[in-house]
Amino acid sequence: MIALAQRSSASPALSALLRSTIDIAELASYLDGLPMFERVEAVRSINGAQQAKIWAACEGRGTALADIVPEGIAPSVEVIHAGKNSLPMFSHFEKRFCRVAGYDDRLYGYNEGSTRQLIGPGYFVALEDPSRGEVGINYYEVPPHSADLPANWPTIKRNEQGLQRFVYSKMIDYLRKVSETVTIGRAYRQGKEENNYFLLCRTGYEG
Repeated sequence: MIALAQRSSASPALSALLRSTIDIAELASYLDGLPMFERVEAVRSINGAQQAKIWAACEGRGTALADIVPEGIAPSVEVIHAGKNSLPMFSHFEKRFCRVAGYDDRLYGYNEGSTRQLIGPGYFVALEDPSRGEVGINYYEVPPHSADLPANWPTIKRNEQGLQRFVYSKMIDYLRKVSETVTIGRAYRQGKEENNYFLLCRTGYEG
């Protein structure tokens, strides 16, 4: 887990970019100009109401699998995205992704965070949705084989098992592009929009 101090509010410069109408090009330039750890800190200072505004401002800014795991990274190599969701508690988390040997049309991944032992691991299959032009993080599906995953990832569980069914079951998260390394997501349960948002910041990979 990426350990950063909890921040209650965005910096003055970032707050100014999030007031009123959001200029996504300006926000993207600001985020891309920050060192990685400062970028994660900035993303994790953005509250739920601001995330909803960013989602709306990013309409039409599609995503591809290469935005999540860059091309050239080998299968089963972990790529970590630091996350901040719009929930009032336990809002810091990570989504961890990898490419899959023999498949160019999907990524595997799971959710890492302080609640993972209780309600996780929240495995998913990430696919490009051509009807939306956005990557969908699909919790209806989970990786079928642990051999396709990084060795340090937890045991695969379906999202209908245990307490995690209340969080991940029957859900797809769609992603829109904010900047080169930052995406904004919104949850859809059984095809219906939920007022749950999250930001992801790609931090790098280990391999």
